[in-house]
Amino acid sequence: MSQNNFLLEVQDLKKYYYKEGFLTSDKIPIRAVNGISFSIRKGETLGLVGESGCGKTTAGKSILRLIEPTSGQVFFKGQDIVRLDREGMRKLRPHMQFIFQDPYESLNPRMKVEEIVGEGLEVHRVARGKEKLRRVSELLEKVGLHPQDAQRYPHEFSGGQRQRIGIARAISLNPELIVADEPVSALDVSIQAQILNLLMDLRDQLGLTYLFISHDLRVVKYVSDRIAVMYMGKIVEMAHSEDLFKRPLHHYTQVLLKAIPKLDLSQIRERPLLKEEHPSPPSGHECLFQARCPHSREKCQTEEPVLLDEGEDHFVACHFVS
Repeated sequence: MSQNNFLLEVQDLKKYYYKEGFLTSDKIPIRAVNGISFSIRKGETLGLVGESGCGKTTAGKSILRLIEPTSGQVFFKGQDIVRLDREGMRKLRPHMQFIFQDPYESLNPRMKVEEIVGEGLEVHRVARGKEKLRRVSELLEKVGLHPQDAQRYPHEFSGGQRQRIGIARAISLNPELIVADEPVSALDVSIQAQILNLLMDLRDQLGLTYLFISHDLRVVKYVSDRIAVMYMGKIVEMAHSEDLFKRPLHHYTQVLLKAIPKLDLSQIRERPLLKEEHPSPPSGHECLFQARCPHSREKCQTEEPVLLDEGEDHFVACHFVS
C-alpha cells in the first residue's frame, strides 16, 4: 500500500461500449466511463454522485471487475487488479464486495436466506455445515434480522429487510472494500435512514471502506467523508463533503445542489438553470458540460478542462471556476 494509506487507487479508468453506425459498419464508442481517477483511504467513504446515466454504476462494477474495464488501472492495496487472471481475482474477491441497488432483483427467489448469505462462505471454503449456519446466524443478527430468518425465502421480506440480507451477504467474507450502488434508492424514505445508519455502524465496527454510489446528494452527504461529482463519464469535481456543500465550484455541482428540496443555499448566488436538458454527445475536446452551462465561453467549446486542485483538496474541472 502507498505511503498515503490508500486502500483503493483508480487511475484513468475507462469503460467503452460500441454500437454499429447508422450508415457505416464502423463501431461508434459509447464512453460510459471516460478516464476517471481517485483514491480512497482505508476506513473512508467516498461518495460518487451524478445524474442517471452518468456512468457511476458502470464505474463501480468496472472497479471490482464485475464488468471488464476497457483500460486503466485499479490498485487494491498496491496491487493492480486489472492485470489479475481469473484465479487471482477469485482469491481477491472476499476482500472486495458489492451491494446492489435493487433488493428485489439481487436475491435469488429460489434460495433460502441461509443459502444466499452463506453462498460465499462455501465457495471460498470459509465455513460449511454447522459452522456455516452459525456464521449466517451471526451475520443476520449483525444486520438487524433474526437467526430464524435463515430458513425463509426473499419474497417473505420487505424491501428494507431484503437489503439487509444483501448487506449480510456482502460482509460475510469480512471484506475491506464495499462498493454500494444506490443501496437505498429503491426503499421507502422511512427505511432509508435505517439502512444508511446500519452501513455506517458496520463501517465503524468492521473497519470497512466504502465507495458509495448515489444520485441523491443528501444521502451522499450523510454518509461520505469526500464526494466526487460525475458527469458524462468524467469526474468534474471532488472535495471533502462539507467543503463541497459550502463551496461548490463547478457549475454542474451548483445545479445539483439547487435541485435539493428545502436546502439552504444562501451561500450560492442565484444562477440560471441549465440551457438544455438532454445535450448531444460531445464531438471533440470541448468541455462536456458546455452545451448545458449558462456560463459557457469560447474556450469551453474547444478545450476540455482537467481536474485541478483549487486548494484544500478541492478538485474541479472547469476553465472558469466561480
